[in-house]
Amino acid sequence: MKGKIRRINHFLFLAMIIVYISGCTGQQDQSANDSNDTTIVKVNTNNSIDQTVANQAKEKIIKEEQVSAVKAVNTDKELLMAIKVDQFHRFQLKKIKKNVKTDVEKAYPDYKVLVSTDQKIYWELEQLEEQLQKDKTKKKTLKKEFNNIKNLMKEKA
Repeated sequence: MKGKIRRINHFLFLAMIIVYISGCTGQQDQSANDSNDTTIVKVNTNNSIDQTVANQAKEKIIKEEQVSAVKAVNTDKELLMAIKVDQFHRFQLKKIKKNVKTDVEKAYPDYKVLVSTDQKIYWELEQLEEQLQKDKTKKKTLKKEFNNIKNLMKEKA
């Protein structure tokens, strides 16, 4: 009787160890896939709204290790950017935001640069980029949406 109980205990102990080890390896694979999600979408339009400045700024900023994603839209003289920062670097948001802004201002001195780390601004810029990509936006509509996002940024500050 004692022999059977001892075997059952050993079997249960080994089964728990196997379940624990297999559970730990699954989490490592998932976190490795999450960290490689640093792609940017270049906005190409067929109409007169030129987004090359925003695309070049996105390419420049995504190379920084703290930034995981960037969205940007520009008008004739203004550039709006929203950045996502890695979780570990969220304690340095102000510093990262300031560095991004100065880097972009140096690269494009003719543009007024506005940078945000707010998630809502990121989503709004993402939607505006999608509209521009689909060529559903005219210059007048772009300026209206652009000003709406700028006002949201002012409210958050």
